[in-house]
Amino acid sequence: MKPTVHHISSRDNPKLARLRKLAQDGSGYRKLGALWLEGDHLARAALQRGWRPSLALMSEPAMQDPALVVLAEQAAQIVVVPKALFDSVSTLECPAHMGLELALPDSPTLQADVDTVVLDRLQDAGNVGTILRNAAALGFKQVLAMKGTAALWSQKVLRAGMGAHFGLNLIEGLTPQDLAALQVPLLATSSHAQTELHRAVLPSPCAWVMGHEGQGVQAELMARCQLTVGIPQPGGEESLNVGSAAAICLYESARQKLLR
Repeated sequence: MKPTVHHISSRDNPKLARLRKLAQDGSGYRKLGALWLEGDHLARAALQRGWRPSLALMSEPAMQDPALVVLAEQAAQIVVVPKALFDSVSTLECPAHMGLELALPDSPTLQADVDTVVLDRLQDAGNVGTILRNAAALGFKQVLAMKGTAALWSQKVLRAGMGAHFGLNLIEGLTPQDLAALQVPLLATSSHAQTELHRAVLPSPCAWVMGHEGQGVQAELMARCQLTVGIPQPGGEESLNVGSAAAICLYESARQKLLR
């Protein structure tokens, strides 16, 4: 069935006001129970995973692009606006001129026995999105975010994740006590560890804990870790960016798993 098409020309239209809230408020998705995906890349990533949008927002010029129209037609309704009105919703320097609204999924159940990444109060949205992308690429199925971590479904994290969100079990707002439900060992990196990452036999499945950019892993979580390892840094820098450290650790886990 073809979606209904509505043409809107008023900046104050309630649908546009709602989409601005989703796009411009980092935690708006929690308040409204919905997500805003701007651009064809994120739209395709969601649709390929079976997500179905409730609304597509299209600029008038975008309606002339058959490929974008095909994406928009997956929604229950299409709202068409002048280019200037679409720009008033977008937070991008170069707006994509098409976007989807989707229902925020119900809070998923923590999976006790799958490869997992735990984010401990990471503040930088780029780091969080990069780690989600690495997790999806390297076979880690679940990401658990402790309270204080950047909002997982915010626009900056969504863009950095490049579609990884839709293939992961994502749970946020957790406490260290919530991790007692995990039935896999917790691992972390430490500059004080005696064992280097590439010399350690890593358990599989496992849960890698990635800590705050400045403070590292909080003491309560570090005490729960079965193994801590160091990442050799022959170049002599003080520390690695947490996104880079996560990529190295997850790759080593995936590499050892393939060799077993």
